[in-house]
Amino acid sequence: MSLIRSKALSFEYIRRDEEGNVEGITRAVDNVSLDVQQGDFVAILGHNGSGKSTLAKHINAILHPTEGTVWVDGMDTSDENNLWQVRQTAGMVFQNPDNQIIGQVVEEDVGFGPENLGVPTPEIWQRVEESLKAVGMSEYRNHSPNKLSGGQKQRVSIAGVIAMHPKCIILDEPTAMLDPSGRKEVIRAARALNDVEKITVILITHYMEEVIYAGKVLVMDKGHIKMQGSPREIFSRVEELKELRLAVPQVTLLAHELKKRGLPIPDGILTTYELTEALMKIKRTEG
Repeated sequence: MSLIRSKALSFEYIRRDEEGNVEGITRAVDNVSLDVQQGDFVAILGHNGSGKSTLAKHINAILHPTEGTVWVDGMDTSDENNLWQVRQTAGMVFQNPDNQIIGQVVEEDVGFGPENLGVPTPEIWQRVEESLKAVGMSEYRNHSPNKLSGGQKQRVSIAGVIAMHPKCIILDEPTAMLDPSGRKEVIRAARALNDVEKITVILITHYMEEVIYAGKVLVMDKGHIKMQGSPREIFSRVEELKELRLAVPQVTLLAHELKKRGLPIPDGILTTYELTEALMKIKRTEG
């Protein structure tokens, strides 16, 4: 059974004036059908305003569909009776870790969620230990979050969600406010959760380099899913991505330009290693 599924999902933001009259309606998500299986790593790409974050908020039942339906582990997210269980099943991590961290000490912050769920104290500490280990932050358990880097804070935020034992974690542009080093830390943690812990990961981002390890990529524009496939399939369509105002990983773009100039390089190059191998193969052939 699908863990996350939507059918003909649409959502409209309604703008009102000071008197409450409708000024305009923006259709942020338009007729989106989605199917995510347990254990998947799905990346959702799109420029600002494409609808990707609005879609993410439906998976966690922060928003409810204007039209259509979203199911999380078989539960209709529009049913208020399912709200608590839906949010336990699909945990969410936002852009700014400072908005999610509330504890004075890292381990206290990570244990806050399980404590609210009524988890017995011995199990809370076990979950804290497991969660911090999963994101590589065990040595910082007694530190103040205020003294951590942006990437470290975001990993603590992720640990806090893991401690609630969700089946799925939605990362809504978790690296948008981080430097390149911090972005790598967070994506490495997300990959480990998926590979080792088998937690379903849905990564919302506009950084192309972050999605090359995903199993499936969705590209959104104006509320629609415009493209979907493996990272290699998506990055084989460089010109289409440019039309959607999305940057392409530098190594993919370089490979694309070399191919346009006549070099027999395969489509969808994702890493420097792959490009180097392709160029070495050409050299051996010509040699």
